Amino acid sequence: MENIIPIAIVAFIVLVIIAAAVKIVAEYERGVIFRLGRLIGAKGPGLFLIIPFIDRMVKVDLRIVTMDVPAQDVITKDNVTVRVNAVVYFRVIDPEASVVKVLDHIRATSQISQTTLRNVLGQSELDELLAQREKLNQTLQGIIDEHTDPWGVKVSTVEIKDVELPETMRRSMAAQAEAERERRAKIIHADGEFQASEKLAQAADVIAREPVTLQLRYLQTLTEIATERNSTLIFPIPIDLINMFMKDKNK
Repeated sequence: MENIIPIAIVAFIVLVIIAAAVKIVAEYERGVIFRLGRLIGAKGPGLFLIIPFIDRMVKVDLRIVTMDVPAQDVITKDNVTVRVNAVVYFRVIDPEASVVKVLDHIRATSQISQTTLRNVLGQSELDELLAQREKLNQTLQGIIDEHTDPWGVKVSTVEIKDVELPETMRRSMAAQAEAERERRAKIIHADGEFQASEKLAQAADVIAREPVTLQLRYLQTLTEIATERNSTLIFPIPIDLINMFMKDKNK
C-alpha cells in the first residue's frame, strides 16, 4: 500500500507534463512559441510538442475578422457635420509579428481605423462623401493597411456603412433635389415646344406652297369629328370654298 501512493503521484506528474507538452492547433490557427522569453517561431496546424514550463504558446486566429468601426462625428471639408460609421475586414498573415510587434492587434486595428476614418472624411466634401463612396473606401483601405502591415495584419476591405446628416441639411438637400427636378422638367417642356414650333413652321411652308393641302386637312378633320356619336355636327366652311362658287355665279 505504501508503494502505491508514490507510484500514483509519479503517474499524475507524468500525465500533467504530457498534457502540458502536447498542443493541438486547428487549421485556422497558428501557435507562436516562446522559449524562455525568446521567439522560436509559429507552429501548426495539427499536433506538436513543446517543453513544459519552459516553452509558452500563444494561439493566433488566421480567419477574417469583421470589425465595426464605431460612429464618428466628422466635419467635412465644406464645414458640414456628419456622423459616419464603417466596417473593416482584416486577417492575420504573419502570426509572429501580430504577437511580438503589437500588444493587441484587433484593438490596435480598431483605433487606427477610427482615426483614419475621421482624417480622410475630414479632407473630403459632402458631395464626394455621398457620390464617390467607392473611391473613399479604397483610400481608407490603403491607409489602414499601410499602418497595420508591420503588425502582420492585412486589411482587405473597408466599407462606409452609413452617413447620418443633420435634419437641416436633409431639408436643404431635399429642396435642392426638388428644384433640380423642376429645372429639368421646364427644360424638357421648352424643348418640346421648340420642336413642335419647328414642325408647325415646316407644315406652314408646305401649306403655303400647296394650298390644296389645307383642304385635305380640313376634310380629314371632318372625318374624325364624324366618328363621334354626336346628334349635331357644326363645322366651319372655308371662305375660299365660298369664293369659288361666287366666281362661278358671276360668270
